[in-house]
Amino acid sequence: MRIVCVSDTHGFHRRTEVPSGDVLVHAGDLTKHGSLEDVEFFNDWLGSLPHKHKVVIAGNHDFCFQQQPAEARARITHATYLEDEGCEIAGLKFYGSPWTLTFFDWAFMLPEDQLAAKWAMIPAGLDVLITHGPPHGVLDLTNRDEHAGSTTLLARVSEVKPRLHVVGHIHEAVGRTDHAGTVFLNASTQMGKGAGVVIDLDVRAESSTVRRASNE
Repeated sequence: MRIVCVSDTHGFHRRTEVPSGDVLVHAGDLTKHGSLEDVEFFNDWLGSLPHKHKVVIAGNHDFCFQQQPAEARARITHATYLEDEGCEIAGLKFYGSPWTLTFFDWAFMLPEDQLAAKWAMIPAGLDVLITHGPPHGVLDLTNRDEHAGSTTLLARVSEVKPRLHVVGHIHEAVGRTDHAGTVFLNASTQMGKGAGVVIDLDVRAESSTVRRASNE
């Protein structure tokens, strides 16, 4: 299965070069102002793309998904929106979470000790994990030479070992690294100035359906 990954378009998604593929993954910060109108604009763009399946999570700029969750989710009609939950697409298991470490006063932020409870919800046996923030020390180096990722996320990812872990959040850390059987990808397009990244994963089962997964 060909998975096309983007993140941090910040309302400039129409500037983003999006390669063709089977699944489009957006790893958060999809809005410019965090408004419901921004979500509608983003959803229209999603509907114009040819990918059969689309999976979206929120990020720290996407305030409406935290403050007006029902209204924001209802406006995503051309993708599967994940918030601490999973889905299965054509035999591949996806899980998405919007949380990042606290800095200033943005959306979906918690201190490290509270983040651990969010990461504990990530199930084993995943093919694709999508988190807006990166694990500590993995594609998280800021332009101030500081590691901005979560140590408790790193610990959980080391336990569950997804095949692919897609993140964003730290624009300047865009790139890919492979470790212990997991492909880590910071897919930030830096407000639409970049292009989506293509990753191919073998499919485990023959199916074309999308099925939401529980955390049980």
